[in-house]
Amino acid sequence: MTFHRKIAIVTVAVAAICVSLLRAQSSNSAKGWTQLFNGKDLTGWKFVGKGYNEVRDGLLQTGVHGEGLLYWAGGQVGHCTIRVVYRMKHENDNSGVFIRIPLEPREDEMPINYGYEVQIDNHPETGGEDEYHSTGTLYSLTKPLAKAWKAGPEWNTMEITLDGPRTVVVLNDVKVTDFTEGDAVPARRLDFEPIRGRRPDEGWIGLQSESFQDVVLFKEVTVKPLP
Repeated sequence: MTFHRKIAIVTVAVAAICVSLLRAQSSNSAKGWTQLFNGKDLTGWKFVGKGYNEVRDGLLQTGVHGEGLLYWAGGQVGHCTIRVVYRMKHENDNSGVFIRIPLEPREDEMPINYGYEVQIDNHPETGGEDEYHSTGTLYSLTKPLAKAWKAGPEWNTMEITLDGPRTVVVLNDVKVTDFTEGDAVPARRLDFEPIRGRRPDEGWIGLQSESFQDVVLFKEVTVKPLP
């Protein structure tokens, strides 16, 4: 095979990938989904905390450069479904999707106590925590209705619906959480668990960087208004 023919084949292959990505984005838009992560950089996002996040190979990486919160700076979010597609770098890593944060974050502690964290951690028992701290739950507040996560490096799709005071989490097409403000929750057991109390119907959202060791990769963050 000649050099020019090899170049031509590579060019066609790259073009096909680009067309596929554009079709996927177009399909999402046609179905009412709005992309918050563009797959190239962190436009529209801000980081608070001790570290920072980056985009590499089209994936938003959390945890690599230290702890903190990467939040969507485009305004508060409510009456919608948020969809994230993610995987872990290792067999198990820790992250979370923060929702219903009442004020724009200026540091990464406030959202823990005044928003909700939809947990990403398949094996909380390794850190001395129970199932109330597992993937798809409202961290320390709800017991999972099902175990629906896929093993660490496999891609997972999580959809979080904010319908007024109701929060529904569906993981890989299985409902894991269905919580309405006022539902009973367990007492606060650990000092790093969130303060109990009602959260607003709308709020800021963000992605957690737990630590240097916990690396979670996101390839999609989209939002779709409810009818």
